[in-house]
Formats: sequence, C-alpha cells, structure tokens
Amino acid sequence: MNQTQSEPEVILLDDDDYMHPVEDASNFNESAYYNFFHRDAPGHGGWLRIGNRVNEGYAEVTILVYEPDGSIGFNYKRPGIEDNSAHNAGGVRFEVVEPWKEHRATYSGKVCLLKDPLELRDPSKAFKSNPFVATEIDIEWQGLSPAWGGEPRVRQPDGSYVSADAENEFARGHFEQLGRATGLIEIDGRRYEIDGFGQRDHSWGPRYWQNAPQYQWQIMTFGDDFGLMGLRMETEDGDRVRGFIWEKGSPLRNIHRLEVKTDYVGPDQIHDRIELRVHPEDGGEVLEITGKVLSVAPLRNRRAGWVTRVSEGMTEWRMGDRVGYGMSEYLAHLVRGE
Repeated sequence: MNQTQSEPEVILLDDDDYMHPVEDASNFNESAYYNFFHRDAPGHGGWLRIGNRVNEGYAEVTILVYEPDGSIGFNYKRPGIEDNSAHNAGGVRFEVVEPWKEHRATYSGKVCLLKDPLELRDPSKAFKSNPFVATEIDIEWQGLSPAWGGEPRVRQPDGSYVSADAENEFARGHFEQLGRATGLIEIDGRRYEIDGFGQRDHSWGPRYWQNAPQYQWQIMTFGDDFGLMGLRMETEDGDRVRGFIWEKGSPLRNIHRLEVKTDYVGPDQIHDRIELRVHPEDGGEVLEITGKVLSVAPLRNRRAGWVTRVSEGMTEWRMGDRVGYGMSEYLAHLVRGE
C-alpha cells in the first residue's frame, strides 16, 4: 500500500517557540517582536524587535519607547551576526524561559530622544539633530492566550512535517500571542513601571518588507481575560483578513471580516483615529471598537527603488466601557519600485 503525504495545512509545532534552521534563501529572516504597555493612562510602553538575516551577515534591531508626554526614544541598528542560534544583538536580548509561558526581553544601550516623533520622516536628519540618551529595558513577558498561527506544512508518512509554500517571501512561518508584561523602562534617567499587557510575534522564512501588501495591523488587550489581533491586507484581489479573538477560558476564535475606518492627519496622512467592526468567523456578536493613537513613529524602509513606510502607533482602545492599550501598525508603499 502506497503512503502519500497530506495536503498543506498551517501547523504550529512545540519547537516553533525556539530558533529555526537557516534556509538557503539569501533573505532568510528569523524575527521576534515584543510589545508592552502599562495598563493605565496617561500611557507609556514600547517594543523591541530583532530580525536575524544571518545569510546577509547582520541583524535588524529596533528599539522604540513611548513616553507619557508623546515623546519617543528610537534606535535602529544592523549589528553583525555569525549564526542564528539566538536573538541577541545590538544590546537587545530575547530569552525563552519556558516555551509559550514565560519570556524575557531586555535592552541596554541608547536611543534617539525625539520630542516630535514625526521627525522620523527623515531619519538621518532626526538622528543628527536630537540627543542619544542611555536606556534600559527589562520586561518579563508571560503568555495569556494560546499562540495563533504556524507555518504551511505537509505531513510526511513517517509523521514528520516539511515546509510548504516555499515561494512565500514575507513571514511564511508566523505566530502571535497575547500576554502579560511587567518590568521597567529607564530612559534618560526617567523610570517607568510596566504593569500591563502586550503582544509578541515570531516569524521565519524569506522576507523583504516590499513583498508585503499594504496592511493595517491592530493589536489590543483589555485585561487578563480578553484581547484580539486583526490584520487587513490590501491585495490586487481584494482585502484579505486574518486575526483572532481571545477570551479567557475559551478557544481562540478566528476573525472572518474586519471593517476599518481610519481618520488620517497632517500632510503625510498619518493614522490618528480608528473605528473597527470585528466579525468573528463563528457568526458571533460583531465587536465595535474605537482607537485613538497616542503617539506614532513613521518608520521607513528603502530597497530597490521602493520606499515603504511603517507607522507604529501606541493606541488607546475602547470597547464599550472597557479601555485597553496596544498597537496600530499601518504599512504603506509610498514609492513602488520594479
């Protein structure tokens, strides 16, 4: 009797919380990202990201701190790396203490302090005209929701899996998880306690930012019992929606449809206010949520004639009488190359 392999399906393995084997693709990237926000107004927090591009010999390291007065601390580095054994570069370090349950995210170094975050429209000028200040971040991150996502994989006759969708050039393997975040941020001598929530993601596979469709990514946690992530991508074939709703004690619910209405401000049309209608795949109650961006950093990525802006907004979310904090990330291709 001949054994045949199964059809591809998105599968999350226990080992996916660790590092993955390096692939031959020159732009292979393995990245991890943690955001963390204090639970109370006036709002402060931040996020850290490392993307290992080991075949290109460096890591992409990003540090962003949001202060209560609207100022931000920002830094971007490309330190050299020799292998993909860990996310530990440029003063940022991520540690898996216990898979899926406890992680630690730290940074020791400097950030550029900007009273006006929109100066990052021209990062070279912003870095030259604003001070770099000492910064320490130490966050304990504990998983609340189950992880959502995985990688397209095919089950082999022996029970093992092999990756599918090899042509995917943007985060082929990817998962997200909501969690509790506690710790401290110290920036230029100011200390901020973090006692709240956040989200993390982990992705692996070939990646160029220019291979992503334009998207709006909304992340929020309203407490230790409820949160969600919604992603709407604008493709040539129409909108594609991904995401999940988490409620403590219940399985994750997929999002089927995401209506997004955004108010933009200023000559650069940066997102400012958001209205969401979130439709669960199971046909449950439609969630109506509003967001107000408290501080936004318009980050930029250039490659091969493309100019891509990724606007990173610390956002206050409201759903009925509940208030939560999180992110709204808007990616737009301002100039499209070949």
